[in-house]
Amino acid sequence: MGGKRKNGEDDNNDIEEKEEGSVNKKREILPSLIKNKQKRSAVHAKVKHEKKREKKKKSKAREAAERRALELGEEPPVKAIPRTIENTREVDETVCMPDDQELFAGNDADEFSSILKQESAPKILITTCRFNSSRGPAFISELLSVIPNAHYYKRGTYDLKKIVEYANNKDFTSIIVVHTNRREPDALLVMSLPDGPTAHFKLSNLVLRKNIKNHGNPTSHKPELVLNNFTTRLGHRIGRMIQSLFPQDPNFRGRRVVTFHNQRDFIFFRHHRYVFDSKESKGTKAKDTKGENTLQGNVVARLQECGPRFTLKLTSLQHGTFDTKGGEYEWVHKPEMDTSRRRFFL
Repeated sequence: MGGKRKNGEDDNNDIEEKEEGSVNKKREILPSLIKNKQKRSAVHAKVKHEKKREKKKKSKAREAAERRALELGEEPPVKAIPRTIENTREVDETVCMPDDQELFAGNDADEFSSILKQESAPKILITTCRFNSSRGPAFISELLSVIPNAHYYKRGTYDLKKIVEYANNKDFTSIIVVHTNRREPDALLVMSLPDGPTAHFKLSNLVLRKNIKNHGNPTSHKPELVLNNFTTRLGHRIGRMIQSLFPQDPNFRGRRVVTFHNQRDFIFFRHHRYVFDSKESKGTKAKDTKGENTLQGNVVARLQECGPRFTLKLTSLQHGTFDTKGGEYEWVHKPEMDTSRRRFFL
């Protein structure tokens, strides 16, 4: 009656279980392995629908748990922080800390301290490479509207060293060279005067003002400058170089904002202005003490893009002014440095 099973029977059961597992694996065929296009798209749509339904079910369960916790007077469950490339970046020893006394002491003696302390006003010279294109001057004219006290000079046949010498004699504080390739601006050379450093940026994703939908027209007011995520020593230095291009006393009445946002070592440039709209109906204007009309009721603030829009990526940072032969580099990007997607330098 209750005799032991033989070893042969156990082996047979194991074989049957393995065969069932292999059959289930065969049933779960990836859509990319299906050669028939219609069948592949149908299976893909079904898999996508199942994932969406599971995600919705988890979201509803999470909301119900939060609602139940609030009804019982308990703390709701802690929201999970999604894993991103930014918050899982590799540990970098050069990240600036708020209590880094050495960093703050170096700020008082670097090349940009006189401008950032408002001891001198920035004065920018903008020029092009020798072989210019039709889209280059259009980009430069918009840069002139973004950067106050910027002046454009035609390059002609002058060597860059001659331009640096001329700019030093005319008390310019920085030089920006717009490089073009195949009729498209593709690089920016930013040079601090008189002693450098020189930063070389790759320029991409350029959108001029006329191609931005519902764009605004900038005024001549000094803009407010916003720098985001320049966290390392190198990023801090690049941020101070960008900061030295703009005056340090913005006119907030002009409502202009210039943003350099660093994300994964790509610096995104945006130029906006604040717009204030009133949500009240007609007839809600009142006069203030000066007799001017003022808006009453709910005022909604929004941003209107003025352009241009582009992306920068640092390729090198050189000591002193631009020198291709005998120049020493503080930092150069090389392909072998890209060992991981989670390694950033700015």
